[in-house]
Amino acid sequence: MSRLVVEHGTVVTSEGSVAADVLVEGERIAALLAPGAPIVSGSDLRRIDAAGKLVVPGGIDVHTHMEMPFGGTSSSDTFATGTRAAAWGGTTTIVDFAIQPRGGSPRQGLETWMARADGRCAIDYGFHMILSDVTDDALKEMHGLVDDGVTSFKLFMAYPGVLYSDDGQILRAMQAAATCGATIMMHAENGIAIDVLVSEALARGQGEPRLHGETRPAVLEGEATHRAIVLAGVAGCPLYIVHLSAAEALAEVAAARDAGALVFAETCPQYLFLDEGLMDGPGFEGAKAVCSPPLRPSAHHDAMWRGLGTDDLSVVATDHCPFCFKGQKELGRGDFSKIPNGLPGVEHRMDLIYQGVESHRITPERWVELTSTAPARIFGLYPKKGTLLPGADADIVVYDPERAHTLSAASHHMAVDYSVYEGMMMTGGVDTVISRGTLVLSDATYEGREGHGRFVARTRFGGVDVPVGRVGARAAP
Repeated sequence: MSRLVVEHGTVVTSEGSVAADVLVEGERIAALLAPGAPIVSGSDLRRIDAAGKLVVPGGIDVHTHMEMPFGGTSSSDTFATGTRAAAWGGTTTIVDFAIQPRGGSPRQGLETWMARADGRCAIDYGFHMILSDVTDDALKEMHGLVDDGVTSFKLFMAYPGVLYSDDGQILRAMQAAATCGATIMMHAENGIAIDVLVSEALARGQGEPRLHGETRPAVLEGEATHRAIVLAGVAGCPLYIVHLSAAEALAEVAAARDAGALVFAETCPQYLFLDEGLMDGPGFEGAKAVCSPPLRPSAHHDAMWRGLGTDDLSVVATDHCPFCFKGQKELGRGDFSKIPNGLPGVEHRMDLIYQGVESHRITPERWVELTSTAPARIFGLYPKKGTLLPGADADIVVYDPERAHTLSAASHHMAVDYSVYEGMMMTGGVDTVISRGTLVLSDATYEGREGHGRFVARTRFGGVDVPVGRVGARAAP
């Protein structure tokens, strides 16, 4: 059995920070030891010096789209390239999305995505299921999928004719989720109204990328979020709002959580750092910034940071769905509605959110909670993932809070030809990454391998204590 110890560092979990050494035996954390505590040494013991650094649970990104078909193309990262890039950025587990084919079954969709990921991932992975065709048979299949560890189902209020579900279909899926211990994830934008605005803009001859944002106003995200919360309350199921971007939507989530509802929401780094002006770049450059929901005016950034500080927002995920500018985003030249929606980001999430620690918006403990512990708890991975407790998987990141580096397409490892964060300077960076006791990254050298990652079956909602409601201010003092 392989053994290693991460020593001389500051262990940071969502519960607090302490000087401790982390002993790993095989794939699990064996113990947290007082600094300098004696360890039975031997040729099989590898020592990792974390002096001056933070030792944190591996990041968990519960919103990625590897190899996702969209708009006549597919996202540019494969499960091999995307999970490798995630590991470079300190993420040791992703939960991606399998898609039920229209006219087909959810099980069929899961088998397709499992085949794509099997033997190719550098880190551990799981799947949510996108329900694109809510039928009686599909609802019956939800129970079997939950038994197999796929315990969350995503529905869309957007994209009519492609992924859209109406309120009746959404309610039926929520009722089924309530009976089988599953969580419903919701893309909350009023797609019917958005399609009207898109058609009107194109009829006026307005096809440039900035119209993508103008035709998806924040109020329609707020309205859809409210509607999703009401429907989930009627059904009695847990609800998780994905990629929340607008202050109007956050107000709906905050009110629901204050009332004790089983409502959670994530935001993404792009809604904390990037604003709508990027969609109005020179020429067709604005297409690089097209995602859904769209980037918002910078005033919304402050609302998102406040939500992270007060626990109105529970998670930061990426919605990593990259499309190359050349040959993919260009499909929408002259017609913004044909630009593939999505941004790259799986590699940069941990660094970007750590800037909130640097700016005293959040504490180091809250950083760990948002990027690892809370997603693990909400989506049935805890305590196997998301913590450094003895018995947990040895998914560990040694993070250097003093490392300065610049984000750039020239140096990132995602399979995409641009960066929406080009030139942004970071304070803090990943030093070492361990996945289930195996070194993946060490001293800026990649040691991982394709196929190391395993499928992780997740438990039903409620398998562990999941905090509900506002827990009070969590910002740094």
